[in-house]
Parts: sequence; C-alpha cells; structure tokens
Amino acid sequence: MNAPGSPAPGPLTPDARARGVALARAARRGDTLALHDLLDHLTPYIARICHPIALADGPDATQEALLAAFRSLHTLRDPEALYGWVRSIAVREAVRTARRAARDRPAELAEVPARDDPQLAADIEDVLTRLSPAHRAVLVLRDVEGLDEESAAALLGVPPGTAKSRLHRARSSFRKAWSA
Repeated sequence: MNAPGSPAPGPLTPDARARGVALARAARRGDTLALHDLLDHLTPYIARICHPIALADGPDATQEALLAAFRSLHTLRDPEALYGWVRSIAVREAVRTARRAARDRPAELAEVPARDDPQLAADIEDVLTRLSPAHRAVLVLRDVEGLDEESAAALLGVPPGTAKSRLHRARSSFRKAWSA
C-alpha cells in the first residue's frame, strides 16, 4: 500500500526497537540529546503510518504527530510500549489532518472513472484518495501495520464491529476503484 515517495514499509528490527525504547527512557529522564535522537528515530516510523492516511498532507500529519509525541512524552508510563503509543498518536493526527484538509467524504462509486478513463492513475495513492480518512486509517492499521481488528478498533476509538465494517467497506471500495 505504499505510494511512490513514501517511507519504506516493514517492521522495525529488534535492535531499532530496543534503541527507541532506550532513547525514550533517557528522554523521560530529561536527556535533551536523547529526546532529539528519539524524535529523529521515530520520524520514519510515524511517516510510514501518516502518509497513507493523510496522503498529500502526510508530512504535515507526521509533524503534528511528532509534536504531539514530544509534548506528551511525560505521559508514556512504560517505555516498552513506545511504538504502540506513538502509533496511536500518528493515526489520530493523520486522521485529524486529513479531515482538516476536507477529504472526509468518500467518493461515490459512480464517480470512479472507467477503466479507459485517462484520469485514472494506476497507483495506490490515487485509489487511496477516494477513501475517507477513517477508511484509510483502518486499512493502514490492518493491512500495513498488521494489527488485529480489536487493536485497530482501540486505536481508532471505535467498537470492534465498527472497525470491522469500516475495513470491509474500505477494502471493497479500494478493490472497486483499483480494478475500475
């Protein structure tokens, strides 16, 4: 689901994960150099989450998420939970940024161009723009981040049934737009 120019996909290595946790611990103790290094370390991870949700506004969402993480670092009780905590911030900020950009209305299927229409770009980002931020968020959490439905629902702040139905509608709309 990665669009051209977006951060590389893939899980963090155990060494990178351990480095992030160690930097979070040091930053929470007041080490400003560690805080700077932590934000640099988290930037690609946050961007990988924000870009497919906020699309063209992905860099803005990434900045907002980094700022929110910086401001809230003192609320992180367990540095071992760093990546889940940051993921929830990134999703929230990406959805908020996308909504602010007035892209909250999903495309009607009648508005999806025909297969031979020259306006139809053959890349994922074009198809993603046809989905609402809420649908993009659930797709990213399930299909890019690999979360189960309950975890995705918790991050999105919705009941599991809502997340499941959004995922179904998002995948269906994505398939139809992609194959159109």
